[in-house]
Amino acid sequence: MQGSVSSATENGIGTVTFFHPQSNSLPGEILTKLAQEIASLGNNPDVKVIILKSEGEKAFCAGASFDELISIKDFETGKKFFSGFAHVINAMRKAPKFVLVRVQGKAVGGGVGLACAGDYTFGLDSSSVKLSELAIGIGPFVVGPAVERKIGSGPFSQLSINATEWYSSQWAKEKGMYSELYSSIGEMDIAIQTLAERLSKSNPEAMMLLKKAFWQGTDHWDTLLFERAEMSGKLVLSDFTRNAIEKFKAKA
Repeated sequence: MQGSVSSATENGIGTVTFFHPQSNSLPGEILTKLAQEIASLGNNPDVKVIILKSEGEKAFCAGASFDELISIKDFETGKKFFSGFAHVINAMRKAPKFVLVRVQGKAVGGGVGLACAGDYTFGLDSSSVKLSELAIGIGPFVVGPAVERKIGSGPFSQLSINATEWYSSQWAKEKGMYSELYSSIGEMDIAIQTLAERLSKSNPEAMMLLKKAFWQGTDHWDTLLFERAEMSGKLVLSDFTRNAIEKFKAKA
């Protein structure tokens, strides 16, 4: 597998870290591993809080892997790939622990979905965001419910329609995507560790019930997100989308 996913547990804090050499993009294998590791930590009684992060000091996550998108030749393969995002978001949603997300750089597409699926998300002043799906002929169908739930339908529509525009971290914080912003990675990491340690000593049952309350009304995502994956799985096969992805890859 190009890239990696790892997890570690220390003093009640479970940390999931992912990496891909192409700006921490998300091919299917990494999506599968991410969902598995988040679910595993969620079920681990020794873990009281989960941190989700990526490696490096540049992009947090570039979203779907263009190499994998362009390799999709049939509907079932497309549906399976986009279902990977559904599995990750549902794992974050259903974990009976708070998921803190560390966004140390730009977030695109599926990366915005991860930021919004977190219960508490930290960013840097440079952590701008973009939902670029429409620009390549698809749409943010699978991550859309997580984004809309976090920032509201108006800002979600704005991100989705103006798909080539970067939105600043300040904009994202005003809309509720980021809970806190920092000027340096060092400052952000201290803040994340401080909150994680505090939560690791909090009442697990109270946190579980609070998490359940936060996500009330999302049980239907168990089917909705996979229905959305079918939409993207069909669109990715179109000539329009394949040509658009090739153009994006040529610019990269």
